[in-house]
Formats: sequence, C-alpha cells, structure tokens
Amino acid sequence: MLCIKNGTIYDAVEREPYIGTIIVENDKISAILKDEDRDGEALRKILATYEKPDSGELNVIIDASGMNVYPGLVDAHSHLGLDGYAVGFEGQDYNEMNDILTPQLRAIDGFYPQDETVKLAREGGVTCVGTGPGSSNVLGGMFMAVKTFGHRVDDMVVKFPVAMKCAFGENPKKCYKDKGNYSRMTTAFKLRDMLKRTLEYDKKIKSAGDDESKLPQYDAKLDALVPVVRGELPLKAHAHRVDDIYTAIRIAREFGVGLTIEHCTDGHLIAEDLAKEGYPVAVGPSFGHATKYELRNKSFATPGILAKAGCQVSIITDAPVIPQQYLALCAGLAVKSGMDEFEALKSITINPARHLTIDERVGSIERGKDADFAISRGNIMNSESQLKYTIINGRIVYEAEKTN
Repeated sequence: MLCIKNGTIYDAVEREPYIGTIIVENDKISAILKDEDRDGEALRKILATYEKPDSGELNVIIDASGMNVYPGLVDAHSHLGLDGYAVGFEGQDYNEMNDILTPQLRAIDGFYPQDETVKLAREGGVTCVGTGPGSSNVLGGMFMAVKTFGHRVDDMVVKFPVAMKCAFGENPKKCYKDKGNYSRMTTAFKLRDMLKRTLEYDKKIKSAGDDESKLPQYDAKLDALVPVVRGELPLKAHAHRVDDIYTAIRIAREFGVGLTIEHCTDGHLIAEDLAKEGYPVAVGPSFGHATKYELRNKSFATPGILAKAGCQVSIITDAPVIPQQYLALCAGLAVKSGMDEFEALKSITINPARHLTIDERVGSIERGKDADFAISRGNIMNSESQLKYTIINGRIVYEAEKTN
C-alpha cells in the first residue's frame, strides 16, 4: 500500500492544481482526498491506518509537502527499447531494411527492457510509452504501449498492438530509392495496394465462416493488416509535410480506417483543417537541427497552435532522436513558445494516453487508474525542477538522492 500526502496535485483533469492525499491499493489509485474536503476526520483516520496498520503490513508513506504530483508522463511515439544505447547502427532493432512492406513485425519482439534508455526514461518521470518500428518502410509493423519498468517485456505491456506504423515522405523514398520507391506517388500506391489486397483477403475470411477449407492461403502481411481494415487498429502515419499529411488523411478516408498523424511538423500551417478532421496529432521531435528538407518548418510553437485550434495534441520525443527523459522539457519549450501550460501538461499525460487508446489506465490521476506518478520539486516542465520520485504501478522505481 502507498500513501502520497500533502502534495500539490496536477491531475491532468482539472485545470487548477490542489493540495491533497492519494491512496494506492493493489497497484491502483483507490482514493484522492483534497485537503479542502469537508470530511477531514475520514482523511485523518485513513492516514492513521497507514501510519500504524493493524495488520502489521508495511505501508509506504511519501510526504510530498512542497512538491508537485503529476500523472506518470506518457509519450505517444518513440522507439524506446528498440534502439540500443551506445551500440551504434548495428544495435538498432526499430527498422527492417530488407523489405519496404513489413506490417507483420511486432514491437514486442524487439524490445530490450534492460537497455539503459529505459532506465533513463523512468528517471525523467516517463512511465509509459508508445514504441515500435521506425519510418524507413511504407509499412513498418505494430506499435505497443509499455511501462518503463520491468525485466520482462511481457509483464510491462499495457496494450499490444496499439497501432500499425506507416510512413510517407522522405524516409521511404531515401531508404528504397534504388529498390522501387522513388516518389511519393509510389509510396501512396504501395500502401493503397496493401490495404486493397487486405480487404479482399478479409472478405474471403468472412465468406469462409466456420469452413476452414474455404479460408484463403495464409499471408502474414495481410493477416497483420486485417485489424486495420476492420477499424480495430489505426494507422500510425509518419507525415511531416503538408502534402504527406493530406495524403495520409485521403487514404484513411478512402478505406475507412483509423488514423493518427505522427510528427505533424507542418501542422501549424493547416491547423484549422486538422481540427476539423479530428485525427489525433503527435508533434515532434521539435528540438535540434533540421536534418532534411521536410523538417524546415519545425517549431516548438506548433503544438500550441494546434491545441488552440482544437486538436488533440501530444508532444513526442521520437526517442532516441530526443532522449526519452527530456519529454517534460519539450513540453516546457512549447509553453515558452506560446502553448497554454495546462494543454502542455495534457500533451505529455492524458492526450498521449488517448492517442494510444490506453487512457482508461494511464495519463491522469483518477480513481481506478494505474498508480503511476512523477513527483517533482518545482514545475516538472521547467529545467530547474528536480524529479524526486517516479512511481509505476504503486512501486517507487526511482528516488532522487536525499537533498532538499
């Protein structure tokens, strides 16, 4: 059991923070008691139970006086655990470079829980990430949502799969320009062709019913795409430039499939359109040099402009492009560039949880949700703040050295 008392709670639900106490039981948030609640006697009894339990069971109490308590931070788009730390290109497992169409690949089979980057992520208050294949391929494979603590990936997974990665723009052109994919038109065709073939494959499956003799010959790639055409799994579309964003939307509409827009570098140029379309957008990585032409418009102002227009915005690191532990700093830079601070907090908590369709478990401090928290002294989005605790599933997985 865990009790976090006297902290200033930023729950990602209410705009204004409040001082209160959080009770955790069985890895879940069981109660949230504001100090202003009238039933102070009930709170005192609960605290007394934690301080001197009748059962003799050891309870953990964190006095968060003078500290801020946030939901564990969530990143909607990264390659955490699939790109080895300090091992070079040969250690990366997030791109399969031998085939431009690999929807059958699964992030869970490439994730390395013991990698240093996973440890660094939780030391930055990041408790859950969407991670998976990169953007070299038109179809890269299946993303998953995973916690940043554990020794076995099977026990860390929150949801698998959460999305099917696809990519537009310069990456598939660059990586496969000598292998039959020289233009954006070819990229779009390859995706359309796979979706069309999957529709035909799925039609045969449905027609066969319970008669296995009538099933189509098994095709691993098409089988992986069946949940996409059935509307059960969204396309996670890598798209920086305006034309690529519109192409992703056009194809999603054409086939009636779900879609999230990843990177969305030019999003601020078409913010009103994107708000009307209603697809979730994940913006970033916005820090660093524009390494290719389609990044020339990248800016930390983009997430704020999109949020103001009415979009559901997540800020992402695309780790390892930006190290995962600096997710909160990216949100802070967005605030510095004009983003509303509450919207910035949502962009690294509840919005990415919704983006990954795991918001029933993570992303906000609410009763019944996973007990994931980032506790800091000072505003977590400010580089001068100090992270004091990271808690995942009610367990302290990082604690800063004992200092003021």
